[in-house]
Amino acid sequence: MHRTTISLAVLALVAGLATPSLGADTYRLMTGPQGGVWVPIGGALKGMWEKAIPGLTIQTSPGAGIANVRGVDEGKAEIGFGNSISTVDGLNGAEPFPKKVTNVCQLATLYPQYFQIVVLASAKIDSIADLKGKILAVQTRGNTAEAISQHVLQVYGLNYQAMGKVNFMASYNDAVALLQDGHAHAFTLGTTIPASSVMDLGSVRDIKMLPMPDDKIAAMKKINAGYTKGTIKAGTYPKQTEDVPVIVYAAHLVASCKLPDAHVETMLRTLTANLADVVAINKAVQGLTPKMMAEDIGVPFHPGATKFYKQVGAM
Repeated sequence: MHRTTISLAVLALVAGLATPSLGADTYRLMTGPQGGVWVPIGGALKGMWEKAIPGLTIQTSPGAGIANVRGVDEGKAEIGFGNSISTVDGLNGAEPFPKKVTNVCQLATLYPQYFQIVVLASAKIDSIADLKGKILAVQTRGNTAEAISQHVLQVYGLNYQAMGKVNFMASYNDAVALLQDGHAHAFTLGTTIPASSVMDLGSVRDIKMLPMPDDKIAAMKKINAGYTKGTIKAGTYPKQTEDVPVIVYAAHLVASCKLPDAHVETMLRTLTANLADVVAINKAVQGLTPKMMAEDIGVPFHPGATKFYKQVGAM
């Protein structure tokens, strides 16, 4: 990284031009709801990127997959975490996006996200169909998991109106508090496994994870081709004795397509060099390589990302 900066300076001086500044910038990074892994990962990225790019300041703020993509596209943020399924919806202008996004570029694919439906064991809910008439906690509008919640209910012939009540929560922790107090029977979330919020709930209440059968996963894929099948292995959560099939999708980083190529190259190089800092927060990132980061998920790459991945032989 230092050799690259020096080379740029030498070329500028030879040309008799002032060196383009890589510093004196502030980038807004939208993360996720409190209780999810995007918040602490965002903090780690802030630290490493500010250190790598002189003069750069990263401002982090809570967000959600859909809201982050809209935020970047509308100029309210420069960088954000996203989910493959909803980002592609944004590019296509599909619901819940009001129009196609045009200023959102791919930086890196990071790890799989698991859509999880957690219920209190005492609620006697054995399948998603049994949620009818129950009290459900989901995330606020703009969260990918909230949109998935509607799709899941849809393939079972249900909707929010069929629930006893639907609570829209600003964070996973708030949803957990509802279930702990017995004010809700189930909550949904999309994050890594094991999710700290689910572990917290499982430490004080007996819980179950609801499975997604193959025929319903096939129905989900008709709604969005990005949905794939994954498994929450037995023992992931307290008293979980069986594997649980669930919906899986990819978490990734997006950015404004207008960001300077040099900044994007440096950010990705720094991320790969400091991956251990992210693994300490989220073990799902263990073993992540530039080749995996460069996976094509249907979102156009930022030109700076393309340059980086080609330089390291990942593309």
